[in-house]
Amino acid sequence: MKTKRSYGRRTVAGLMALSLSVAAIPLIADQGAAPTRQRADDAAGFKEFSANVKAYLELRKKVESDLPAMKPTDLPEMIAASQQVLARKLREARPHAEAGDVFTSDAREAFRRASGSALAGPRSADSRAYMRPGRPNPLMRLTVNGVYPDTEPNTQVPPELLASFPPLPVEVAYRVVGRTLLLVDVKSRLIVDIARRILPPPS
Repeated sequence: MKTKRSYGRRTVAGLMALSLSVAAIPLIADQGAAPTRQRADDAAGFKEFSANVKAYLELRKKVESDLPAMKPTDLPEMIAASQQVLARKLREARPHAEAGDVFTSDAREAFRRASGSALAGPRSADSRAYMRPGRPNPLMRLTVNGVYPDTEPNTQVPPELLASFPPLPVEVAYRVVGRTLLLVDVKSRLIVDIARRILPPPS
């Protein structure tokens, strides 16, 4: 009788362990699927961002083609005047531009996660130190279709951060002001779009 009761207890215990194992399988599978879904969401957000950048560059090309060709010059005042004309024409071509036109909601989330990963690793301190020299005033007033001031430095974006962001055509560039990420037209210095609270706060 003792042998039968012992066998029975072992059988029940085994069935309970098996039931728990089977119940845990969906949880493990769901945990494995979460990073995959996140990667897919980030890829979709970055794809949307890149498509919006392409659309802006097509508009920029049309605007610039309507302007008289500028003769080669080293005169700062001539270069500045050309920049101002291009910036004005770009503003006129996109009068209703606002934050989020290029950095869409999905794109901003993808940039936040990419920034968090890039600046949270073992080289986080080095990356932040890389951005520190000559950094612009974090309280600077930033507006879409505004001009990035000539008096403010261009923050050097660390390689780890650039590697995690979508590559950009040479006509536009990323700029960092505090935790804010900008997309800036290189030639006109026009602020194409603004994404706030993208970089993680300093730890």
